[in-house]
Amino acid sequence: MKRIIVISTSLRNGSNSDLLADKFVEGAKAAGNEVEKISLVGKIIQFCKGCLACQKLGRCVINDDVNEIMAKVLNADVVVWATPIYYYEMSGQMKTLIDRMNAMYAQDYQFRDVYLLATAAEEEAETPKRAEMGLMGWIDCYPKSRLAATLFCGGVNGAREIEGNRKLQEAYDLGRGV
Repeated sequence: MKRIIVISTSLRNGSNSDLLADKFVEGAKAAGNEVEKISLVGKIIQFCKGCLACQKLGRCVINDDVNEIMAKVLNADVVVWATPIYYYEMSGQMKTLIDRMNAMYAQDYQFRDVYLLATAAEEEAETPKRAEMGLMGWIDCYPKSRLAATLFCGGVNGAREIEGNRKLQEAYDLGRGV
């Protein structure tokens, strides 16, 4: 059994990337894993101030929801990021959270596998590449971890357009295979 954290970064409940995250969760639970989904909806995540106090303290000095999320990520075996693609890049809230997780850099971490689930209106295979590259910048700071897979669902724009899409089954299967 693995401890899995799924971070849904869309700020819209029921968004396409959120639905991919839900299917991944469903599959991972069906395989007997302990899974927690963290939605950024309603979370307070301020911008990093670049003070680097986190490197000494092991936590961020800003008092918002980030320290609690970081603690869960540090203790997970698997971390899954779900994001809509905006202008060929991860969502701003995902990038802000990644920046704020700088406090993890000097700490021991459990996770080895990292997954990216992404949705976009554009269908081209290269659409998620910049988001993947940005996430790799974070993963590279944790040399015992790796990007295990990216699942991209293009051609969806707006709420719940992903319903019935084969990518939902792929997300379920990916979760089962973790």
